[in-house]
Amino acid sequence: MNDLFISTTTFGASDKTPLNKLEQAGISYSLNPHKRKLLPEETAVLAKDSIGLIAGIEDLESLVRSSENIKLICRLGVGLENVPFDLCQEKNIKVSFTPDAVTPAIAELTISLMLAVARKLCVSDKNIRLGDWQRKLGVRIGGSTIGLIGFGRVGQMVAELLLSFKPKLVLVYDTYLNQEQVHKMEEKGLNIKPVSLDEMLKTADIVSLHVGLNDSTRNMISGQEMVIMKNDSILINTSRGGIVNEQDLYLALEKGDIGGAALDVFEEEPYNGPLTKLENVLLSPHQGSATKDCRAKMEMEAVDEVIRFIEGKPLKQEVSI
Repeated sequence: MNDLFISTTTFGASDKTPLNKLEQAGISYSLNPHKRKLLPEETAVLAKDSIGLIAGIEDLESLVRSSENIKLICRLGVGLENVPFDLCQEKNIKVSFTPDAVTPAIAELTISLMLAVARKLCVSDKNIRLGDWQRKLGVRIGGSTIGLIGFGRVGQMVAELLLSFKPKLVLVYDTYLNQEQVHKMEEKGLNIKPVSLDEMLKTADIVSLHVGLNDSTRNMISGQEMVIMKNDSILINTSRGGIVNEQDLYLALEKGDIGGAALDVFEEEPYNGPLTKLENVLLSPHQGSATKDCRAKMEMEAVDEVIRFIEGKPLKQEVSI
């Protein structure tokens, strides 16, 4: 029996400091032996005797339902849709996460995906390798209208990064919009405007998603939304799979209802669906947080939460259930 099970696939791979800190604190742990995303039943077996869990994106319902030992779940990252909160509350299991560490890496990846699709870099790279030297006309972020759906930590940092590109306009849609954050961006010189979702979709050249997955956001961007988007617009999703209806996206890209897309997240991962057949979509393997510095910081934040819990101290990033 270990104090802690770590289900993520690469924990401590690039920096052993978090694992060393656990050992120094006298906390025993075990790592994911399969080095891939675990099935729900695998997580339930591997973590059932542990007090704490540092979790990835695997479904945790089976574990929480069956285990009598788990008392802390620390989600390594920001998304919490795989955590069964009602069950955790019922069984008095504390939930924590590490939202701050991942923000810069996801925001930078978002900008890189915007640039890559807008300038058709992947298609050009592929063509050169096939012996076809052909320049592709693209569009710049500067001078474009950018739509941000969700204006939390990542959405705000994307807006910060956009400042240097001088976009024509940044449109923001968020049902819980913090107007103070909008004003801060205005003071920094960003031309930013809160709008309805429909107005954004009709107007934006690039639409980027930065919301969590829940009942209100599942299939938030489906066929009917894509139809009203500009036929040369670009859709970016670095938030969660399931927010964009992938089958509808395939049809929209194939028919030319929108011009291009980039996805770092998918409803089922690893992804091997029909979008792989299209040239006007860039596919990335859920690597938004995969930079050495952000990964190390995220892992250390999770370890610190576990140590605080074991020592009976208040958690810093506890999620209210």
